[in-house]
Amino acid sequence: MPQFETHRSVPHSPEQMFDLVADVERYPEFLPLCTGLVVRNRKERDGKVLLVADMTVGYKAIRETFTTQVLLNKAALAIDVKYIDGPFKYLDNRWRFIPNGSGGCTIDFFIDYEFKSRILGALMGSMFDRAFRMFTEAFETRAGKIYA
Repeated sequence: MPQFETHRSVPHSPEQMFDLVADVERYPEFLPLCTGLVVRNRKERDGKVLLVADMTVGYKAIRETFTTQVLLNKAALAIDVKYIDGPFKYLDNRWRFIPNGSGGCTIDFFIDYEFKSRILGALMGSMFDRAFRMFTEAFETRAGKIYA
């Protein structure tokens, strides 16, 4: 049951960072291990956007696709990801973008997951652990390029 949580201060506004993370279709351009992402469904209601997306991750010959439901709540500066289908027993991912008073923000990132298969967990577990630890850094680097 790997779990990772981090809090990172960045010089970009909470809204900028929210928009960057919410732009899921761009993930294959910069996110570690993400080789593809397809939004299957997008619904907007009450100022929130609900996506259903398939994300393909891979390393060398191993490829896995999983489906998540992504709730984008810009008013709350929150993104919540719930697992629907794929190689995990469960996956829970949360992003929060908290103003820090200097025009920037603190990014709170949390992920908790477990593979269904122990064999797949053994094959991909350490790779996923490293990738998830690099996620916030990848978004921070991307923000530096886009918002510089």
